[in-house]
Amino acid sequence: MATTNAGTTTHTSRIALDPFVADLEAETARLRADGPLAAVELPGGVPVWAVTHHAEARALMTDRRVVKDISLWTAWQRGEIPEDWPLIGLVNPGRSMLTVDGEEHRRLRSLVAQALTPRRVDEMRPRVTELTEDLLDGLTGRAPDEVVDLKTEFAYPLPMRVISDLLGVDRADHPRLKVLFDKFFSTQTPPEEVGATLTELREMNLRIIEARRTTPADDLTSALVHASENGDRLTDDEILNTIGVMIAAGHETTISLIVNAVVNLSTHPEQLALVQAGEASWEGVIEETLRWSSPTSHVLIRFASEDVPVGDRVLAKGEAVIISHAAIGRDEDAHGPSANVFDITRSPNRHLAFGHGPHVCPGAALSRMEASIALPALYARFPRLSLAVPRSELRNKPVVTQNELFDLPVLLG
Repeated sequence: MATTNAGTTTHTSRIALDPFVADLEAETARLRADGPLAAVELPGGVPVWAVTHHAEARALMTDRRVVKDISLWTAWQRGEIPEDWPLIGLVNPGRSMLTVDGEEHRRLRSLVAQALTPRRVDEMRPRVTELTEDLLDGLTGRAPDEVVDLKTEFAYPLPMRVISDLLGVDRADHPRLKVLFDKFFSTQTPPEEVGATLTELREMNLRIIEARRTTPADDLTSALVHASENGDRLTDDEILNTIGVMIAAGHETTISLIVNAVVNLSTHPEQLALVQAGEASWEGVIEETLRWSSPTSHVLIRFASEDVPVGDRVLAKGEAVIISHAAIGRDEDAHGPSANVFDITRSPNRHLAFGHGPHVCPGAALSRMEASIALPALYARFPRLSLAVPRSELRNKPVVTQNELFDLPVLLG
């Protein structure tokens, strides 16, 4: 596995991110306390820096000296990051809008951005409403004391069906995709399964693309294929990697947004009462959930093309930095002394959950729209919904990039 001397700067007190994410809140509080640029170690013994404060993160995300080109990473140059590292697919997902900057980034991002404009996202609302109601119909009629895994039966299938509609993914592939993405994101995937997982995901994406070459449809995959055939210079690999990124990011973030919102409301009944009484908005629920329990814990990785001062430390040329959204969201310098309080009436609520700058998430509007339909519909149908277990018994998956639970057992009431 990776050696512990990756990078160019040593630090004697690195904070090792827990691969099992047993206590994300305590861990990210420790990261914040270490300063705006915290020395951390990723699972597998890979040392990097983490930006943990709002102002510094916002600055780094627009700093042209901090780039996505993995070839600048000293540890990568030295061959210290093995191909069977469980996080390799997140660090080096191939050439796509996630891994390039400048003009190349704009070229690769443009078609995706065109498919996810506010107008086009708004046009998807009827379909998302239909999918939501269909899933809620499947939950109706359960016994009041029956424990339901709301993640499996609602929070997962909704965004997966939405992104599948957008990209042309066959719904029959959903069960296998779930297995593969569990391995893709997990810190516990055995090294011998890492390559096979990435290969199978690639093959499934290839099938989607080839199906659209043969039978074009009104979806993003068809648009990418059409663009590549009409002079927009997208290579087959670029299309393939873009599809992979969109499927992964297009469902994982929204799953956690819905799940975390339900957990937050269930453990803050006074906040739930406000929104149910119309004294606070569902938009407030969504934005505060994005800030207080960001669906994305840590975004991997950017690289310094030259020395970059951050606080009283320096991100040295050739070093890697991750964006620690879980820590940033509760930065008191940005959100005041109540930063650790879940407050759906918070205003203003300027968080960075979807990023900032050129690499801001192009699917942010879609994720917000899905949650804005799913959450009020869920509570309208089941206003007495509650957790079936204490909050302390909910378990995070072994994923350092997503704030994701294994399951969400609830009573629908």
